[in-house]
Amino acid sequence: MIHYDLQCGAGHDFDGWFKDSGAYEKQAAAGFVECPVCGSHDVSKRLMAPAIPKKGRSRAKEAPPAPPPQAAAPPPTGGQQAAAGPVPAQVLALLQRMRAEVEKHCDYVGEDFAEEARRMQRGESDRRGIYGEASEDDAAALQDEGIEVARLPWVPRADG
Repeated sequence: MIHYDLQCGAGHDFDGWFKDSGAYEKQAAAGFVECPVCGSHDVSKRLMAPAIPKKGRSRAKEAPPAPPPQAAAPPPTGGQQAAAGPVPAQVLALLQRMRAEVEKHCDYVGEDFAEEARRMQRGESDRRGIYGEASEDDAAALQDEGIEVARLPWVPRADG
């Protein structure tokens, strides 16, 4: 495994682990390496100091290096805290991109979510992507009625 310090065109620093340098090059060329903060694929390796053991000491005898500090995520609000702690920055960025896609391609129906889903199921309303609020009981009732629903963690927008 090889560890690279990476930076996107917007100046966000992050790190990545790859099987070897060829794996990094292949993934970067295919557009699979992206900034966890802004999603940019304009990513480059940063200059890194090699880990060279002191003369007469092998790396195997040295204590393993401490893990790098994780990027701090914004303080959780409204149930955004996972059981193990705050949402990692990379997960938060992914959830923010998912929210943007839902808002871009689906209709917001607010608290009428359950009833609008039922109207679509009965053919009384056009079938389309919708999102809104539903209680745990409403979501369970929709699933019992054979209506597919998914609950998504709703995080603050990336732009605001």
